[in-house]
Amino acid sequence: MLLGLMSGTAQAGAPDLDLFIRTDVFRSITLSPTGEYLAATVPTGDKTGLVILRRSNNERLAFVGLGANSHVRDFWWVNDERVVYNVEERAGALAEPMPTGELFSVDANGGKSEILVGYRVQQELGTHIRGKKAEAVFATLIDDLPEDDKHVLIAVTPFSADEPYTRAEKLNVYNGRRTVVGRVPVRRASFVSDHQGVIRLGVGAGADNVLKLYYRDGANAEWRLLNDEAESGVRVIPLGFMADGETVLLQSEKLSGPDALVTFDPKTNAYVELLRDEQVDPLSLIYDGHSSQAPVGVFYLDAPPRAVFFDEKSAVARQYRMLEAAFPGHFTRMRSKTKDGKLALVEVSSASNPGDFYMFDLEAKQAEHLLTRRSWFDPAQMHEMKPIKFKARDGLTIHGYLTVPRGSNGKSLPLIVHPHGGPFEIFDVWGFNDEVQLLASAGYAVLQVNFRGSGNYGREFTKIATHQWGGTMQDDLTDATRWAIEQGVADAGRICLYGASYGGYASLMGVAKEPDLYRCAVGHVGVYDLVELSKYENNNSRSKATFVREWIGEGETLERGSVTSVAANIRVPVLLVAGGEDKIAPQKQTELMEKALRGAGVSVETLYVKNEGHGFYLPENRRQFYTQLLQFLAKNLAAPAAETAGSR
Repeated sequence: MLLGLMSGTAQAGAPDLDLFIRTDVFRSITLSPTGEYLAATVPTGDKTGLVILRRSNNERLAFVGLGANSHVRDFWWVNDERVVYNVEERAGALAEPMPTGELFSVDANGGKSEILVGYRVQQELGTHIRGKKAEAVFATLIDDLPEDDKHVLIAVTPFSADEPYTRAEKLNVYNGRRTVVGRVPVRRASFVSDHQGVIRLGVGAGADNVLKLYYRDGANAEWRLLNDEAESGVRVIPLGFMADGETVLLQSEKLSGPDALVTFDPKTNAYVELLRDEQVDPLSLIYDGHSSQAPVGVFYLDAPPRAVFFDEKSAVARQYRMLEAAFPGHFTRMRSKTKDGKLALVEVSSASNPGDFYMFDLEAKQAEHLLTRRSWFDPAQMHEMKPIKFKARDGLTIHGYLTVPRGSNGKSLPLIVHPHGGPFEIFDVWGFNDEVQLLASAGYAVLQVNFRGSGNYGREFTKIATHQWGGTMQDDLTDATRWAIEQGVADAGRICLYGASYGGYASLMGVAKEPDLYRCAVGHVGVYDLVELSKYENNNSRSKATFVREWIGEGETLERGSVTSVAANIRVPVLLVAGGEDKIAPQKQTELMEKALRGAGVSVETLYVKNEGHGFYLPENRRQFYTQLLQFLAKNLAAPAAETAGSR
């Protein structure tokens, strides 16, 4: 039961912060091939470890992890007893993960823990490693080779070059020995193997960020170019091979509208459109089982996401339809299966449910509850997120999500317009969102907008936002706000903007461009000075410099698009929040914005936290931020006093 959140005596505006600052019990979880074990990633503060349990009694057999800001991200069962995993570093909860380039392996019982690839292979991790050398490379898994218990396929990229060439290698998961099995004539490549573990597809780009796709008939065949973005105008991404092992499955952009799933026949060079949604891009593929790499369907992101199958009469399609009927209104996914196809681990989630996991007996067609990602949330006490759409001023259809407080009539509410970060190709999704639920629990309606530039609606929808920081992207947020007023959802006199990263930029630019529309703005780890941003990114790599120039702009465009240059237009109170360890939007960005606002006589509150990065991890820092955020919103939107029931 969710005590203290919206009880009979508690008023909206006094949510229990303890509920929202607690981390997940676990993030990802999978079954071992036989079903004897479960492996899961478990967050603890600013790091995430890998735990392995015996499924029969939940006995903890192993736990591995590294230091602060290090997170076990992905892991794979190579056989019944051995797991391979990789690690990433994140300087903040919102920061883009930066892989360390290392691959590790461990037995299910915690033994034979090894560093297989990376710069720390000379160090000791469980057992001392000999015969391998430290390398300035990063490795990612291509194929876990279900029929090979000793090897996986990996992509290895040198750190030494700015725009390096990547090679495919076969890796022994016990002793770390590696053999090169493929190279492709394009930089920064990723690879796709066939069902026999042969590298057959490669895609990559150089400093110009132009994507090229290559194919070959076999291990010793010549590579041939299938698509060059510079010539076709679209990007084509290889996804895998169909059940016959020869037909290639691709995700292809279109000159207008959403991406399509396309098959390519190497024998005839024929392309056939397999599936294409009218509104959204493919989200992720659905496979037929643990031991097979053949895709059988795809998820499309609606509310909830939809599963569409190439053959609706297939066994997997029937299993999914059964689960969807058992859990209506939820996003239901089979996360892993045993190799014999008898058991599946199923995740069930929604906008009000952070996630329940069930063990599904595929033969008996019975599901048994296994565990809950966050048992302290009662879905019945959460707030409903509904999809919305409207026409922008130029006629473009814009999609988003509206969440209103449970028990309200959904009318004349104080509104938080909550732009996402990125901004390009990132998008808001239907699902459980901590901050949205927190704000709704405080009595606010929350509007999330997939403005132009966002992902999931086709390449054209993203590309029309080039050089539009502060321009048409911002207009979409303004039009969304006016839509909420026209629909009667928002009280026109009680609207605030709040976002993080690019969302922080959009929040401050919103009150600069529309000073009479909003009552306040909150920028969390935001970017506000685009000239300073371009200098920072230009020093990182040539491809990042290209991205800034092509997507954000240069010269006067950067000056004109900087919020710091229009601070004098802002007439409402502002809250600025930053982390001293932020590598994505350095604290200097917030300091420049604060200086510009104070110089213009704007009322400014600030929160600088030295030991946080791009988004806050530590509970005490998250508590401080959310307490100040709720107090700021309550003061400026004339909402109930934001005394948090969980503050102490």
